[in-house]
This record gives sequence, C-alpha cells and structure tokens, in this order.
Amino acid sequence: MTFVQNSKREKNENYKIPWHVALYVRLSKEDGDKIESDSIQNQKRIIEQHLKHLREQGENIASVIAYSDDGYAGGSFDRPGYQRMIADIEAGKINCVIFKDNSRLGRNYPELGRLMEDYFPQKGIRVISVLNQIDSLKNPQSYCSAIVSFSNIMNDDYIRQLSLKIKCTFAMKRERGEFLGNYAPYGYIKSPEDRHRLVVDPEAAEIVRLIFRWYADGISASGIVKQLNALQIMPPSVYKTEKGCKGFGNHSSGGVKRNVWALTTVNSILKDEVYIGNLVQGKFKSVSYRSKKMVPADESEWTVIEGAHEPIITDEIFTIVHGRFARHTRTAPENQASYLLSGLVKCASCGGRMNRNVSNGHARYRCMTRIFAPEKCQCPSVKEALLEEAVLQAVQGQIQELVDVKEVIDAAGKETPGGRSQNEYLLALTRAEQEKKRLTEAKFRLYDNLERGILDQDEYTQLRAGYNAEIAAQDAQIERLQKSLADRKEARKQDDEFIAFFKKHGSIQAIDRDVLNHLLDHIEVSDSRHIDVYFKFSAERKKSSTSQRTSRI
Repeated sequence: MTFVQNSKREKNENYKIPWHVALYVRLSKEDGDKIESDSIQNQKRIIEQHLKHLREQGENIASVIAYSDDGYAGGSFDRPGYQRMIADIEAGKINCVIFKDNSRLGRNYPELGRLMEDYFPQKGIRVISVLNQIDSLKNPQSYCSAIVSFSNIMNDDYIRQLSLKIKCTFAMKRERGEFLGNYAPYGYIKSPEDRHRLVVDPEAAEIVRLIFRWYADGISASGIVKQLNALQIMPPSVYKTEKGCKGFGNHSSGGVKRNVWALTTVNSILKDEVYIGNLVQGKFKSVSYRSKKMVPADESEWTVIEGAHEPIITDEIFTIVHGRFARHTRTAPENQASYLLSGLVKCASCGGRMNRNVSNGHARYRCMTRIFAPEKCQCPSVKEALLEEAVLQAVQGQIQELVDVKEVIDAAGKETPGGRSQNEYLLALTRAEQEKKRLTEAKFRLYDNLERGILDQDEYTQLRAGYNAEIAAQDAQIERLQKSLADRKEARKQDDEFIAFFKKHGSIQAIDRDVLNHLLDHIEVSDSRHIDVYFKFSAERKKSSTSQRTSRI
C-alpha cells in the first residue's frame, strides 16, 4: 500500500513539472524509399500526436519549439537545426527533447551514444523517442536497455553501408563521364537537359581563351591578373552571381572583398584539363563515413575521362601553356640541351613568344601569333642551331668588351645610365633638402610677421600658400632623386654580378642554361636575318645584335 502511495505521489509531481519541449525532425536524401514515411510533416504529426497524449494524461506541456533539418545526413551532427536546439538546451530554455525515432536524431553511433548516455542525463533533459518507446522519465529501463544500444549500432551501420553505396554510385557516374560538381567550372554551365553534362558558356569561354592566349604569348599569370582587372572583367565568382548561380553571393574571404581577379584563380584556369574537354574527378576523398573532412586522393585514384564535353582550348594551346609552366625556372624538364632557349625567344615584329617546334627532325622557333593569328604577324621561323650560334657569339662579344674588368667597374661607379654621376645625384639631393629646410623656416617666420603687424591677413595667407607650394615641389624633387639613387644602386649591383659572372666564364666556348639564366633577359628575332640578344645589365650595354643569314619559309 505504501508503494502505491509513493508511486502516485511521484506521478503527481511529474504532472506538475512544466515541460519546455524541443520537437526535433530531420530528413535527408539518405532515407531513400522511406522519404514519404519519414517526411518532415509525417514526423511532426507523430510527435504532435504523442504530445496530445501526454496532455491528456495531465502532463504540463508548457511550450513547444520545433527544430528542423531538411536535407542533412544523419552521419554528421553539424546541422543548423540541431545546433540551435543544443544552444537552447545550454541556455536553459529546453528540458525535454522528443523525436520520432533514434535515427532522426542521428546515425553516428558513438556521438548518439554520448548524447543519450552522457549529455542529456547531465543536463537533466527528458528524452522521448516515440517509435522506439523510450521515455527517460516514465521508463528509465527502456532508455538504458540493450535494445537502444543495438538500435543505435544498426543506425550507425546503416550510414556506413549507405556511404559505401554512395561512393560506388559516384564512382560509376565518374566512369560514365558525368560531371558531379556542385558548380560548373568557369567557362561552362550545366546542360539544361542533363545537369551532369557540361556545355560551353560563350561569354565566359571567350575570357578563358583570352587568358590562355595571353599566357601562350608570354604574359605572366600576374600580368594577366592586372590586365583582367584593368579591363574590369568580372572574376568567376562575381560573374556566376550575376548569372543567377546560387552559392556565389559572398565574394569575401576573411573580410576581404573578392570582386577582383586573383593569381590563384588564373593559375587554376591555366592548369585545368577541363578546358580541353577532359573531365578529371575524384581528386579528394573523405577520411571517414562519419566525417565531412576531405583529403587529397592519390593521383592513381583520380578518374580521367577524355573528350567528355566540348573543349574551349585546343590541345596545341594547352600544350604550349603547360610547357611554360614546366619551364617556369627556364630549365627543360628532361633534356636540358634540347630546350636550351625555351622561354627566351620573342618575335620582334609582334612581341609574341616564339616556341620550339620539331618537324622532320629539324628544330625551329616559330612565332605563336603567326600560328594562331597569321593576319597579325608574318614573322618567319628561325632554325634553333642559328639561334644558339647567335647567342654564343653575343655572349663572347660581351666578354671581349669587358676584358678590362677593373675599368668597367670604375666606369660603372662614376656614371649612371642617364649620364649623371652618383656624386651629382648626391649633391642635387643635398641642395634640395637644404632648400626645403630654408623654405620651411621662412614659412614659420611668417606668423611672427603677422603678429608684429608687418603683414596683414591677406598677405600672410598668400605668402604661406606660396611657401607650401615650393616646399611640395622640393619634396617631389627629393623623392625623385632618392629613387634615382636607389635605381642606380640596384643597377650597379646587377652590373657587378654580371661582371663577376663574365670573369668566371671568360673563356666560354659553349653556352648552357646556367649561363643563360644569369646573363640573358630575352632574345628578339626579326625578318629571319637579325637576332638581338638582350642582357640583364645596364641599358647602355644591354643589347647585342648579330646578323645571321637564314632562309624564309
């Protein structure tokens, strides 16, 4: 009889507790065929029916807050609705959590176990899983039973098996050449008929072609960035936003606006095989079915499908561009001797890059502008052997001119490229600084003259403005002279390095990449007969010209 009385008293106390309920529902694509039965609306109906039952039993359901995650997988607890619910629990707004079944709360067994067995009890949270017939208040045994643990294990195994199925499905789609990215690469859009197929976006594709053409013509990636921004061409993120592509609304990173082109963007475009019609996917993989963290996959695991879609760039242009990347340090990747002049030869007519080409066993350097836009340039090709001979003669000629190293060094110390000595610059700088000091002191004396009545207000204002203008002019002169001296110092440094290198290679009979990298700036070819070699030292000695007889094509 006593037991009954105590049970009734406990029951009555429970009915007095004001329950502030978190109604949690979740739906994701992982639910497959169960999507109808597990729909958000259906979950809410089941939970609300149970809440109605609790009210009929006399329980005080003081408030109900609904938390929903639609489209979020159960393997991760990084969901906005769930996180909002946890925040409200921490704030003391919730003391009861109710959901349709354990799988709605999550399918990650270790994390789910921590919640059910540790977090909720510590926070004093009543937990109700309707279909699992769990109520931590009314039936504590059910809450801690092995059935619950087994159910959680099954849920965790379900998500593991599902993850494996998804991976297999994605692998099959990649093998079929289906595009699986969230967003099409710049220059393409997803086909309206098939979202897994890429089609050319004419407007953006023209910019992609321009980027590749500029780089093939010898413009650096940073130079391309400057030109794109100068022309006010929209970067990919801004362009996609303007075209209504969702997910590109925030053009910032760390608070910095990204409405301009960046070097990483240009480099990424230049390296991407997608522009020659190839689809390269699977470059990253997840570390675990429980985690969203992605890590780079080994190249052997990538899926490469050639000719998956219409190319924007020809194979020839792409090869040229990647050749430039390979010789970024102006060294050939495999055969140094075969690519001795790669990256150095320019067309004197159009300024475009001349690239090495082998035909019938004979190597020539051809102007890329003439190849791809013959109406803009008619520069003929030139034999590689003639170019190498011309460069060797130019280097030997410079060595001959610099036989008396001491004399050259002395001359370099006395006279600048513009004909003014370093001492003249220093003297001019001293005079400018002294003049600025004199003008500043005179300006300060004006106020005394105003106070003593020697000057009236108008005279003071006029004279002060004049002094300010003269001081500003002296500041500009000082800045110019300081820059000239700095430039002179840098030029002298380069000259000294150049002379030292020539002294080391005084009897040079053959050139190699080391010599070229140290000495040459570039080589210009004009009308197939004249070759100009430009060195990396001061302007008055920079150019060395040789005449060669070459045959026109």
